Parts: sequence; C-alpha cells; structure tokens
Amino acid sequence: MIKGVPEALRVFFAAHPKLALAFSGGTDSAYLLYAATACGCDVTAYCVKSAFQPSFETEDARRLAEALGARLKVLGLDALADPAVRANPANRCYHCKRHIFSALLAASRADGYDALMDGTNASDDAGDRPGMRALEELDVLSPLRLCGVTKAQVRAYSREAGLFTWDKPAYACLATRVPAGEPITEDVLRRVEGAESALFALGFTDFRARVFHGAARLQFPAAQVEDAARRRGELRGALKPWFDTIFIDTEDRG
Repeated sequence: MIKGVPEALRVFFAAHPKLALAFSGGTDSAYLLYAATACGCDVTAYCVKSAFQPSFETEDARRLAEALGARLKVLGLDALADPAVRANPANRCYHCKRHIFSALLAASRADGYDALMDGTNASDDAGDRPGMRALEELDVLSPLRLCGVTKAQVRAYSREAGLFTWDKPAYACLATRVPAGEPITEDVLRRVEGAESALFALGFTDFRARVFHGAARLQFPAAQVEDAARRRGELRGALKPWFDTIFIDTEDRG
C-alpha cells in the first residue's frame, strides 16, 4: 500500500510507466507528481514560467519537486505571443491552453516522453472550462479525472502524504483578472501580480484583484470582507504602486 495513492491511480501508473507532467505547483499537479513518483513512474515535471503565473507558483513548484526528489524543468514562455490569447476573447482559455500545452508537448517529446498528463480532477466541470477542449485535442492525459479522484480527495490524499500543498488555495492564472474582451498586456499582469503580492503580505488569502475600468476590484472570502473594509485605507496605501483606485467587492468569493 502506497500512502495517499488509491488503487485506481496505482493501476494507471502501472499501465503508463513513463509520463511527462504539466506542473503548476498547485494542489492537483503537486499531488499527481507525488503519486507518480511514489508509484515508480519515470516522470519529469514541466513548469511554464510566463507573465500569466505569479512568481510564488514557480517557487512552490521548485520546492515540491525538490522535496520529492523529482525532476523539474522550468520553461520560459511568452503567453502573449499568440494574438488570440492577447485579444482576450471569451474562449481565451482555449487558445492559451493550446499555446502552452503545445510548448510542453514539444519540450517533453524532445526529452523522450510520448505522453503528457495534467492535474485536471474529477470535480472539474468540463462545461465551464474551455481549456479542457484544448487538452482533449492534444491528447493530454488527466489521471485524476480518469480515475475519479475529486478535489476533496486530492486534498485528503495530499495531507496523508505530508504534502505542504494539501490546503493550498486554488489560484487561477493572472489573465483571469482581466475582463473578457479587454486586451491583455504585460503591464496589466505585472500590476495585478504586484497588487496581489501586497494583499498576501497584509495577511489576506484566497482573494482576487480584478481589473475594473483601470481600478482594482478586490474580492475576498466572506470571513475576510469585514476586515478588508475596516482596513480600506491600509489597502489603498499598499496597492498604490499598482492601482490608484480600489473597490472592495461586498459579494464574497464563497
């Protein structure tokens, strides 16, 4: 019995003994790297570093890979090189996934891997994730989804395995902070990352700093909304280098 790895995953890795992993440093892909390594899979994790990912995600990816003794390759990628991504249409995620995963496939194949997997789990709803269509078109494997492993189970198995990522909040890429139809630029992504780093430093968690007509619309979990409102002046000062105006959204993130 391998700690924190259900039989369905053990069977999957027995059938797929050599795989590349699209690795973000988040809870799902971190657990998948652990499970693959624990099952003796020949796995290399490939992490993309672009303006869409905050620095802490890359740092978490390095930390987790080092803790597991797993191979990690960090690939620099200009996500905005694709005009369809830069234009930020409603299905931007589809174009972005195609762009990023095509690069991951090319890199992993050059290293001798015939298949690439990602951390999509059984709780992810394909109906509201256009990026999943891109993964299907590129034949990317999603072991957690294929084996029926839900998000709650990923967290429980990760905790059992002692992974520091077990309770890590979900963190969508920075591009999701920009309203659909509004072009994405490196400058706006830099400002969003700076603002969210400042919020982390102030002790807030699981929030979003969304762009709203040039201002920052801050969204917090219900338990933090009152504290954020009370500290409005402090927030305004901390985010001043990136946004002249901030709004606190009274609708919590749920």
